[in-house]
Amino acid sequence: MKAQKVAIIGGGAAGFFSALSAKHHHPEAQVTIFEKSKNLLSKVKISGGGRCNVTNATFDIKSLAKNYPRGENQLKKAFSQFAVQDTLDWFENRGVLTYTLPDKCIFPKSDSSQTIIDCFLNEALKLHVEIKTNTAVRNIKPIDKGVFSIETDEETTVFDKVIVATGGQPKQSGLTWLEELGLQVETPVPSLFTFNMPNNPIRDLMGCVVEKTIVKVEGTKLIGDGPTLITHWGMSGPAILKLSAWGARVLANKKYDFAILVNWLNNINEEEVRHVINTGIKNGGNKKLSSFNPFEITNRLWNFLTHKMEFSEETRWNELSKKSINKMFNTLTLDRYEVKGKTTFKEEFVTAGGVALSEIDFKTMASKKHPNLYFAGEILDIDGITGGFNFQAAWTTGFIAGKLK
Repeated sequence: MKAQKVAIIGGGAAGFFSALSAKHHHPEAQVTIFEKSKNLLSKVKISGGGRCNVTNATFDIKSLAKNYPRGENQLKKAFSQFAVQDTLDWFENRGVLTYTLPDKCIFPKSDSSQTIIDCFLNEALKLHVEIKTNTAVRNIKPIDKGVFSIETDEETTVFDKVIVATGGQPKQSGLTWLEELGLQVETPVPSLFTFNMPNNPIRDLMGCVVEKTIVKVEGTKLIGDGPTLITHWGMSGPAILKLSAWGARVLANKKYDFAILVNWLNNINEEEVRHVINTGIKNGGNKKLSSFNPFEITNRLWNFLTHKMEFSEETRWNELSKKSINKMFNTLTLDRYEVKGKTTFKEEFVTAGGVALSEIDFKTMASKKHPNLYFAGEILDIDGITGGFNFQAAWTTGFIAGKLK
């Protein structure tokens, strides 16, 4: 019987994992990866500051799926076929050992993304996966008997199965060719971005980190928690990135012009916050506010906030009035900042949008309209919060697509 020919469009994380899965499940298949640029696995290379956060130590499938603003329900089915432990086993079986940080992020022990890249390239070489770089796919067309013709600048070739793993597309124009195949696509918008606060004096605290915060978008139900980092352009860190992911479409509709409310104490219990303030008054006594900080925030931030509360350099703890205490409570728990724009870095860049999830059979990752056309990774309307979740979605969908069922 003639070996089936399989095309993988995209030489990134999902594309490589699809190709390797296809060769594992169908050793006789002729598998070809088409990558339009000269660089393979470019996002793997720069992810996690060059360390590659391969996955997250969230082993329960329901809990794992909750980290995806788009795709949670569909991924529950997919994770039953390939989840976090499967990822770790896959890499370990190929000599890649990992370690887990307290925040559950998992990295290769080498602390180098090159370890992951070398693993994929070596595996592809061993399994005889053909790789074509600088080869953009210009057109894909279904022809008789469920096969496809794929056109590049060099040639047009017929394939039995096609897996699309072209990654997130920042512009709608990058999805037009899929619409021409009759597929519904969701408009792409950025996810996982930081908040710009032009001319806000808090930017002078660049580098300051508060480990436990709660951040809300004013006038919405959007909320993010975790560390917040103050940068020279505004705010970043997991709390902000989570908020940007869950609010990707809402914030796009606001044209990235909105306000946030920061609870610097990560505490929504008013009684407890007021207890800490009262303890500060008791223990601070005649000390100046600037010289006694009873809160779990940096002294730099504390002094910034006391100025924002309009307390003088000489204000002492035992001089605080009831009105002053209320002002302190409100500033510590509902500190308001105007956001005007966003900043997106390559290593953080994730797109919400892509092929509509209703178009895909998540048992196989096949198109419902074109049974021999499969999808994997960010080309789907799936995205996760920061912490290794987007790579896990790539490994899972790529593995399933590669079964070619």
